[in-house]
Amino acid sequence: MKKIVAILLGGIVFGCSTPDNSTETDSGLENVNFDRTAMLTHWADNIILPGYSDLLSQLEALEGATNSFINNPDDAKLSALRTQWVGAYETWQKVSMFEIGPAETRNFRSQMNIYPVDRDLIQSNILTGDSNLALPSNRVAKGFPAVDYMLFGLAENKQTILSQYTGTAGAPYRAYLSALVADMKTLSSQIKQDWENGYRDTFVSNDGSSATASVDRFVNDFIYYYEKHLRAGKMGIPAGVFSGDVLLQNIEGRFHGRISKQMFLSGLQATQDFFNGKSYASQSQGPSLAAYLDALNVVKDGVDLSAIINSQINTARSEVQGIDTFVGALQQDPPVTFLEAYDEVQRVVPLMKVDMVSALSITIDFVDADGD
Repeated sequence: MKKIVAILLGGIVFGCSTPDNSTETDSGLENVNFDRTAMLTHWADNIILPGYSDLLSQLEALEGATNSFINNPDDAKLSALRTQWVGAYETWQKVSMFEIGPAETRNFRSQMNIYPVDRDLIQSNILTGDSNLALPSNRVAKGFPAVDYMLFGLAENKQTILSQYTGTAGAPYRAYLSALVADMKTLSSQIKQDWENGYRDTFVSNDGSSATASVDRFVNDFIYYYEKHLRAGKMGIPAGVFSGDVLLQNIEGRFHGRISKQMFLSGLQATQDFFNGKSYASQSQGPSLAAYLDALNVVKDGVDLSAIINSQINTARSEVQGIDTFVGALQQDPPVTFLEAYDEVQRVVPLMKVDMVSALSITIDFVDADGD
C-alpha cells in the first residue's frame, strides 16, 4: 500500500525526498513507496506472535513453579516461585501493548494487570472458595497484581507468608494461588490460539488506510498504551499528577516493593523496539513506524521525526534509570526526582499522538481529559 503525503503543519514537514534529497513541501502530493502489508506481516509474525508465545511459555513455567510450591510449601520453593513470577511479569510488559483483535475482545489487559488489587475481595474469594475469576467484578482480584499480593503481601515477612500456605488452614490459599496462575495461562493460550487460527490473516490483510484498517487501529492502541498505561498508570497516577496526591498504593508490583521501575523500563523498551520494528526474539529489524516516517521524509525543526522520538525515549529512559526505586522516590516530599522523570516520559506523547499521527494521516480515536 502506498501512502501519498505532502503537508506543512505546526512546524512538521511531511513530504517526499526529491532527487537531490531536499524536501518537497509546496508542489503537490507525491507517491511514497511504503509497503503497509509488509509492515503488518512483520508485526504479526516477528513481534506479536513470538511475544504471545514467550508469555505463554513463561506462564507455563510459573504454573510449574506454583504446583511445586503448593504441593510442598517451603522457603526454597517460595523463592523460586517469586523469581518466576517476576520473569513472567516482565514478559507481560512486552506484550501488554498488543490490545487489538482477540486481546481487545477478551479484555486481556484488564484481566491480567489491574492494580491496585482489592485485598478484601481476594481474602473473601479465598475464604469462600467459590470465586468465579471470569466475572468482571473479579478483575481487581486476579492477574499478576493478585499473585503479587499472594506471594509478597499476605504478611510482613517471608516466613509468615509461607505459614499461610501450610497445613489444612493453608488449603484455600494454595487453591486460590493455583487458580490465579491457571487463569492467566488459559487466557494467554486463548489469545495466542485466536491469532494463529485466523486473526493473524485478518490483521495482515486489512492493510488499508481507513480508521478501521489494522495500521490505523494498532497505532491508536499503541499510543493509548503508552499514554494511559505506561505514562499514566505506571508513573503519573502514583505520583499524583492527575489527583494532586501521591498514591503509593497504586504502584505496580506494590507488595514486592522494588520492581515498579523494572516493569516500567521493560514496557518503555518494548515500546521503542516496536516503534523501530525490532523483532521480538532477535536484533533484526523490519518495516516499522520509524521506517514509515522516514519514507515520508517527516522532519521537525530540521531533524527526522523518527530520530526525535527515539532521542526523547532515550532521555526518558535515562531519567527513570536515575531513580533508585519508585517507592523510595515517591516517598520524597515533594517527589521532585520522580516528577522530573515523568515529565520526560510525557514529552514523548505529543511527538507520537500529534506529530506522528498527522504525518501518517491517522485520526486518534480515543479521548483524554488530561491533555497531551
